Amino acid sequence: MAKSKTPPPSPRNARTRSRAGFWRLFFRVSAVGLVLLAGWMVYLDAIITSRFEGRRFEVPSRVYARPLELYDGASVSAAALERELALSGFRQGDGVKPGSYRRRGGQFWISTRGFRFPDGQEPRRRLTLTIAGDQVVDLRVLAGEASPIVRLEPAQIGGIYPSHQEDRILVRLDQVPPLLPAALMAVEDRHFYEHFGLAPLSIARAMLANLKAGAIVQGGSTLTQQLVKNFFLSQEQTLARKANEALMSLLLEWHYDKDDILETYLNEVYLGQAGTRSINGFGLASQFYFGESLAGLEAHQIALLVGMVKGPSYYNPRRHPERALKRRNLVLSEMEEAGLISAAEANRARGLPLGVSERPSYSENRYPAYIDLVRRHLARDYREEDLRSEGLRIFTTLNPSIQYAAEYAVRDTVPRLATGEVRDALEAAMVVTAKDTGEVLALVGGRDPAFAGFNRALDAERPIGSLIKPFIYLTALSHPDRYTLITPVRDQSFVLEFDDGRRWQPKNYDGEEHGEVPLHRALAKSYNLPAVRTGLDLGVDAVAETLQAFGVTSPISRYPSMLLGSVSMTPVTVAQIYQGLATSGFNTPLRTIREVTDAQGEPLSRYPLEVDQVADPAAVHLVQYAMQEVMQEGTGRSAYYTVPRQLTLAGKTGTTDDGRDAWFAGFSGDLLAVAWVGRDDNGPTSLTGATGALPIWARFMASLPQHSFSPVVPDGVSYHWVNDERQALTGEHCENARYMPFITGSEPEQHVSCSGALERRIRSWFEGLFQ
Repeated sequence: MAKSKTPPPSPRNARTRSRAGFWRLFFRVSAVGLVLLAGWMVYLDAIITSRFEGRRFEVPSRVYARPLELYDGASVSAAALERELALSGFRQGDGVKPGSYRRRGGQFWISTRGFRFPDGQEPRRRLTLTIAGDQVVDLRVLAGEASPIVRLEPAQIGGIYPSHQEDRILVRLDQVPPLLPAALMAVEDRHFYEHFGLAPLSIARAMLANLKAGAIVQGGSTLTQQLVKNFFLSQEQTLARKANEALMSLLLEWHYDKDDILETYLNEVYLGQAGTRSINGFGLASQFYFGESLAGLEAHQIALLVGMVKGPSYYNPRRHPERALKRRNLVLSEMEEAGLISAAEANRARGLPLGVSERPSYSENRYPAYIDLVRRHLARDYREEDLRSEGLRIFTTLNPSIQYAAEYAVRDTVPRLATGEVRDALEAAMVVTAKDTGEVLALVGGRDPAFAGFNRALDAERPIGSLIKPFIYLTALSHPDRYTLITPVRDQSFVLEFDDGRRWQPKNYDGEEHGEVPLHRALAKSYNLPAVRTGLDLGVDAVAETLQAFGVTSPISRYPSMLLGSVSMTPVTVAQIYQGLATSGFNTPLRTIREVTDAQGEPLSRYPLEVDQVADPAAVHLVQYAMQEVMQEGTGRSAYYTVPRQLTLAGKTGTTDDGRDAWFAGFSGDLLAVAWVGRDDNGPTSLTGATGALPIWARFMASLPQHSFSPVVPDGVSYHWVNDERQALTGEHCENARYMPFITGSEPEQHVSCSGALERRIRSWFEGLFQ
C-alpha cells in the first residue's frame, strides 16, 4: 500500500509564518525594551526628584571682614580708605552709581550699594567726606537715609567651599532684572515657555546649519536640556548622554513649572573660573566680572553675561576682550530684534566698553592664615559639611587696614634682618588683637602672607624665652608683703644640682652680672638670673599656674628651665596670655567671629565679649609700669627709632639660645601685637628679640594712627617718689628719683615730694607714661 506524501508548504504560507515570527519577536523585544525603558525612566525620575526636592545647591559659606564705619572723627587714612573701598568691590567712577567712588586729594564721594547685616539692612546712600590728619571730617549724606554713622559693605575675604569647588550667589527669579531672563531666552531658547523640554524644530534647524557648515556652529538644546546637562550629566558628547539628556528634560518639565526650572538655570549655569573654583550662576558672575550686584546691571552688561553662556572660556572678557565685545554686540542685536530694547538703546550699548572690573571682585581666600583661624573657631559649633554647603555668612573681626599694615611690616622687614643663607631661611609670624576686646584684627602666618601653607601663627610652637618674665614678676608682685618694684633681686650666678647628678647653671644673655638690682630694672633689662631666682623663690608651680590662668591650655613642664622660657607656645597663644596683661588681669579669649547668619541673613550664632578676672589688677598695674620702662630705657627702647616718641607703649622682648627664636609682644592704647622671627628648621639666626622681632613690631605700630597706652590706676595702688636704694628722699636726692606705683601697704615708710624744676622734669617724664 503506497504512502501518501505531505504536500510541500507553499511560499505564501512560509512568508506568513515568517512574518508572524518576526512580529512575535518584535513585540517581545519591544515589550522588554519598554520595561527596561520604564525602569530606566523610573531611575532617572528618582535622580531628578531627589536632587531638585532635596538640597539643590551646595552653597559655600562666605567670610566677611568687619565693616568700616565712617563718622566724623573716625580714624582712617585716605590711602587706607581707598584700599578698603577697592577690597569691598567699589570701583573708581563718578561716586554716583552704586558701588563707585571718586577721590580728589583727601575728599571722597562714595555711593554705597547697601548691605544686609545681622542687625538689619544698611540702605544705599551717597555721601561725601574728607580725610584730614588720618581722621574723617565733614561727613555728609547727599542721598538716602540720613545718619551720623555709615557702614560700608564689608569686604568678602574668603569662603569655605564645597569639595567640588563650585561657587555661586543664589538669586530668586523675582530678584533678577526682567531683562536678563528675556535676553537669555531670546538668544538661547525663544520658545522656552511653549515646549515640553525638547524643541524638535530647533534641533532640526541646528542639524541643518551644522551640516551646511561642516562643523558645529549652532546648538539646538533648550534651556531645560542645558540645565540637565550641567546639573545631572557629564559634558561628554555621546549618543547615550544625549538620550539621557532628552529623557531627563521631559521628566524635569513634567515635575516642575517653568519658573522653577528657569530660576535653577540662572543659579547653575557655568560662567567662568577663579583659580580652582568655578563661577556658577548669574548672581556671582555679576560680582566676579563687574563688582556689582545683579540688580544693578545695565543692558550692555547683561548682554555680555548672556553671550558668555555659549563659551565662558572662549569669550572671557579679561583674556579675550575683542571676542567678548563682538559676542556682546551680537547679543545686543538679538535683544533689539526681539523687541527687548530699542534701536537707540542698542546703538548706545554697542558703543560702550565692556565695563569689566580690572580684577575679579571675588578670588581665592585673600588672607589664608586668618581664614585658617576662623575655621578652627567655627569648628567648635559647626560641622565642616554645613560650612561647605549651607551658604552661611560669617562676619569676622578682621580689619583690612590693620591686616595690610601687618603684612607689609613682615614682608618688608624680614629681608633686612639678616644676610645670606640666614636671610633666605628666615620666617616670621604676627598676631594683632584689639587690646580691650581680644578681637583678632590681623594675622600673618609667614613671610609670604598669601601662601596658604604652614601657618606659623597657629602651629609653630616655639620656646618663648624672656616673654615669660612678666608672668614671673606678676606672680611675685601678687605678694606685696614680699615683693615691690624696688625690691632688690640678685643678679648673680648659681648652680642647681639635681638628684641624678645633673647640674644646671643659668646665665644672663650677655654673660655679665650686676649684683643686686631693683625688680623693675631686672625686668626692663631682661636679666635672666634675677628672674630665675625670683621664680625659684615663688616655686615653679606657682608661675605655671599664673600662665594657665592667663590662657595656656597645653601642659607646662615644671622644671626650673621653664623660668627661662623653655615652655613652647604659638604666637596666638602668646597673644592670648599678653591680652591679660594689657587688660589689667582679665582673661579675654581671643575671637575672630562676631556673628554667623544663614543664607537669608537670619542670625544663627553670636559671639559676645567674654572676660574672666584671673589676676589682681593692682599687681598687673605694677607689671605694666615695668613693661613701659622696657620701652623707655630697657630692651625695647630701639622701637622709638621707628615709632613716634609721643606714643606710649608697653612690651617685652624674648630670645632663645643662638637666636633660634626672636619674639616681641607689646601694646599701645588700642592694639596688642605679637611678632616672631625664626627658622622652620630651628636653626640659629643670631637675632634677638630686639634685633629680630622688634623691628617688625615697631614698623607695624608706626604705620597706624592710634592712642598711647594710658592705664587706669586701680584701687589699692598709689604713686610715690622713691629711689632704687629705698633711701629717704630729700631735695638733693631727686636726680635718682622715680615716681612709682605701690600696692597699698607696701609703699616706703618715708615720703617726700621732690620740688622745683628737677621735680617738674622728672614728673613730666614718668607721668608721660600714663597720659
